[in-house]
Amino acid sequence: MAVRRSANQEKILTLLEGTAEARSAQQLYLELRQRQERIGLATVYRALEALKLSGRVQERKTSSGESLYSRIQEDRHHLTCLQCGRSLPLPDCPVHELERQLQQTHRFRVFYHTLEFFGLCQDCNPEPCA
Repeated sequence: MAVRRSANQEKILTLLEGTAEARSAQQLYLELRQRQERIGLATVYRALEALKLSGRVQERKTSSGESLYSRIQEDRHHLTCLQCGRSLPLPDCPVHELERQLQQTHRFRVFYHTLEFFGLCQDCNPEPCA
C-alpha cells in the first residue's frame, strides 16, 4: 500500500530533489517562504519527520547538533571537524555488509544509515596524526 504524502511533504521533496546538499529545516522553511508558500516552521519540521519515518528523507546531525535533511539517494559518510565545522565526505561505506546482515538476522527494514567521525581536520590539527 502506497503512503499518501501531504502537499507540504511534496513541496519539501521537490526542494530536496533540486540539490545534492543537505539542508536544515530552517533553510527549507526560508526557501518555501521565498517561493511565496504559506507554511510555518513547525509544519516543515512535522513534514520532515513524516518523510523520515516513511524512508524518503534522511537526517544527518552536524557537530553542533543541527539536523540536516536530504533525499535518500546513496550512503554519505563524513569526517567532520569540531573546530571549523567542515565536513569531508568519505568515498566508500565500510558498513554495507553489516547492514545486510542486520536486515536478515533481525528482520529489520533499513531505510538508510549514517556514519560520522568527529575530530580535527588537517588545517585545525596542530599535531601530526599517528
